[in-house]
Amino acid sequence: MPDGRDPVPSSPTENANSGRSETALSGPTEKCGVVGVSLTERDAARPLYYSLYALQHRGQESAGIVTHDGFQQHDHVEMGLVGDAFTEDDIESLRGSAGIGHVRYPTAGSVDKSCAQPFTVSFRSGALGLSHNGNLVNADEVRDELAAEGHAFTSDGDTEVIAHDLARNLLEEDLVRAVKRTMGRIHGSYSLTIMQDDTVLGVRDPEGNRPLCIGELDDGYVVASESAAIDTLDGELVRDVRPGELVVLQPDGEGFDSYQLFEREHTAHCFFEHVYFARPDSVIDGKLVYEVRRDLGRELWAESGIDTDVVMPVPDSGRAFASGYADAAQDDGASVEFAEGLMKNRYVGRTFIMPTQDERERAVRLKLNPIKSTVEGKTVTLVDDSIVRGTTSTQLVQLLKDCGAAEVHMRIGAPPIAAPCYMGINMATREELIAADRSTEEIRDEIEADSLGYLSPDAVAAALGEDRDDLCMGCVTGEYPYDIDGEEMDPAHADNPRPEL
Repeated sequence: MPDGRDPVPSSPTENANSGRSETALSGPTEKCGVVGVSLTERDAARPLYYSLYALQHRGQESAGIVTHDGFQQHDHVEMGLVGDAFTEDDIESLRGSAGIGHVRYPTAGSVDKSCAQPFTVSFRSGALGLSHNGNLVNADEVRDELAAEGHAFTSDGDTEVIAHDLARNLLEEDLVRAVKRTMGRIHGSYSLTIMQDDTVLGVRDPEGNRPLCIGELDDGYVVASESAAIDTLDGELVRDVRPGELVVLQPDGEGFDSYQLFEREHTAHCFFEHVYFARPDSVIDGKLVYEVRRDLGRELWAESGIDTDVVMPVPDSGRAFASGYADAAQDDGASVEFAEGLMKNRYVGRTFIMPTQDERERAVRLKLNPIKSTVEGKTVTLVDDSIVRGTTSTQLVQLLKDCGAAEVHMRIGAPPIAAPCYMGINMATREELIAADRSTEEIRDEIEADSLGYLSPDAVAAALGEDRDDLCMGCVTGEYPYDIDGEEMDPAHADNPRPEL
């Protein structure tokens, strides 16, 4: 957020921004998913629809598709999940072989249809559609400048700011120069799919904070937040969009043009994409997420391994960590056994109303149930991807002890989350983050585990095969790769000042 305030929390109590209540099992909530396709032999709507299904984990508040048939733009945007937002008639009405799509989880702007995407603008030079994953930190400044020039805004989201700025620049510049001018003006995290008339573009911010990749189909090309969307379309991953790069999909489906518009000495890839957000079967920045999580688990054993009877994951995101942890333990001669000791009820939604504390605590038993024969009388290592507020970890430790576990040791496949995220994750505020003002031992005491071990930032970088200076770890270090009012800037990115308006 531009004024340095903490983002709106997604807490177990009612979220004032959304009117929702979330269970105690809720961790950081996903960002958004974007996709764009340009085809030659068929309409784009159905491939976009399938792609959004593949990206549903990145956002569940709204879904939308915009297409262009060479003459006019067609759009359909609704609140809710992909399967609820579109009917067969909706898909049939979205004519044209080029289009973009979006699934949203709000981190900036209201939770209503006015902020649902793709965002569309009609202006003198044609029609523009835009989908955004990320979060600008200077959106208010740019919005005020545009409003002073007469631009009328219909939402309080930062995506509309990007769309209006790009539309203004397209009145004066060709497509590539207009995009470059907008990229030079906005500041923050963004991966974009854009459609100007029937031309589809993909843009990644100069630090590469959010993922974006290119895929080849039998009859065209696709850009998407994750390669899992390309797999869904039986396509072939070509490569990641590079930080600061613009790719333009050729309307004839014969390829794409690349323009490296900005370059930075250091990237700021979000390490949490590999830890939590991305699908395990996606390849992000050249690395299969599942294998990265297994490597993180191996690093976790190397740094804080403990020989217990059983290693079990918190489903689902802890599974690959626990698998790698157990393999590394066995390689070292430990007698530990990997086991699924917590069963997940998949019919309990991600969000549902729990008006009292007792009911919120019961949410754990609604969603996760221990297998008594795996746990009873055993020493247990419980592996999870992160601890945010600590509520869930406390309840899970107690759940396993109530089931007869002799000891419960907690191991976390990420460093302590001690600061908010301004880059597009709906993270808790500092006041809610258990690691913001507590040591590891104090957190262990709070969650009543027999021991607690986190992964170090250096181990995360090693598992990712990246230099620490090329990763965004603002939520761990409190130092951010973007110049945010009221926050410290990561020294590795200090030479990248915010744009002057």
